[in-house]
Amino acid sequence: MKRPIVLLTGGGTAGHVSVNEALIPVLSEKGYEIHYIGSHEGIERELIGEGHPEVTYHIIQSGKLRRYFSMKNFTDPFRVGAGVLQAFSIIRKLKPEIIFSKGGFVSVPVVLAAKMAKIPVVIHESDVTPGLANKLALPFSNHIFTVFKQTVNYLPEGKATCSGAIIRPELFLGVREEGLRIAGLSGEKPVFLIMGGSQGSAVLNQAVRSDLLAILQNFELIHLCGKGNIDETLENTTGYTQFEYVTEGLPHLLAASDFAVSRAGSNAIFELLALKKPMLLIPLSAAKSRGDQILNASHFKSLELAHVIAEEDVGLKPLSDEFDLLKQEKDNLITNMKNTPASKTPEEMVEMILSHRK
Repeated sequence: MKRPIVLLTGGGTAGHVSVNEALIPVLSEKGYEIHYIGSHEGIERELIGEGHPEVTYHIIQSGKLRRYFSMKNFTDPFRVGAGVLQAFSIIRKLKPEIIFSKGGFVSVPVVLAAKMAKIPVVIHESDVTPGLANKLALPFSNHIFTVFKQTVNYLPEGKATCSGAIIRPELFLGVREEGLRIAGLSGEKPVFLIMGGSQGSAVLNQAVRSDLLAILQNFELIHLCGKGNIDETLENTTGYTQFEYVTEGLPHLLAASDFAVSRAGSNAIFELLALKKPMLLIPLSAAKSRGDQILNASHFKSLELAHVIAEEDVGLKPLSDEFDLLKQEKDNLITNMKNTPASKTPEEMVEMILSHRK
C-alpha cells in the first residue's frame, strides 16, 4: 500500500529548518513518506538533504527577497518564476496530502506552486511580525500558525492560530559531562554558550574575544562563531573552545552550559527558554534586518526572561560585566522561565498541521 506523502519546505537559516527537523520523526512514525523542497546552496540542504536520509530532498531555484537596492533584484524574479515551475512539477508528481512551510526565500515558489496544484498549505511564523517571505506566501496558504499571540493581530481574521513554539525533543537529551568532554572544559566555573547564528556574528565574536581574558577569570566559554570564523591564535586557550557550527553535539553543549549569549531569532530563544538557560540576547540591528529580532528580544525582556543589549551598544561596556550581571540574576530568570507556559510538542504540532490536509 502506497504511503501518504507530506511535503516540507523552508530554508535560508537554521531557524527556518529546525522546526521541520522536529516534525520529521513524528511524521515518519505516522507512516508518512516525507519530501522536502529546498535550495541548492542553503543550509537546509546540509541539515535535511544530508542529515536526514529518510527524507527525499528536491532542489529548486529561488531568489532572495531584498529590502535594499541590488542588481540581482532585476534577475531574481526570473529565478523565483523558474522555482515555481520546478516546484509545481514536483508537487504534481508527488500529490502530497499537505505542505508545511517554515518560511525563508525558498518557500515562496513552493507555496505559489501548491496553490496552482490545489494542495493545502500551512505556514509557520516564528517572529512577532510576519517575515517578508511569509507575507508574500500568505494569500496562497490555507492557514498560518504563529509563535507569539500578538502576531495573530497582523494576519487575516480566521486564518491564523497561535500554536506557540515547537522544540526539538533531542535538545532535552544532552548530558553535561559529555558536553564538557566535547568542549574540552573542566566545568569548574560556570559555562557560557555563545551562539551567533549559523553564519556567526562579527559583532559578537569581536566582543567576546576582545574581553576574553577578563571573562575567563570567572567563566568558561563554548563559542559557536560561524563558518570561517575560527581564530587560530586562540586555539588551546584554557577555558575557551571554538566551533564553527554544531549540529549533532548541540544537546550536550547546551547541557554543559549554565548561561547563553545569543542572537534573538525566535527558534533559538524559545529553545533556550525551554531548557531554562538564563540568556543575554544581542538582536540584529534594524540596519541589518527588518527588526524582528529586536521585537523578539524586547518581548522576552518585558517578561523578565532575558537580558538584552542592543547591537549598537555592544562594546560600550565590557562583556564580562554583562556576564557577571546575568549570573547575579540567574535565580530570578529561571523562576520566571519555570512559570512560562510550555511549548508545543512536535506531536501536538503535527496533529494541528494534519487537521488542514485535504
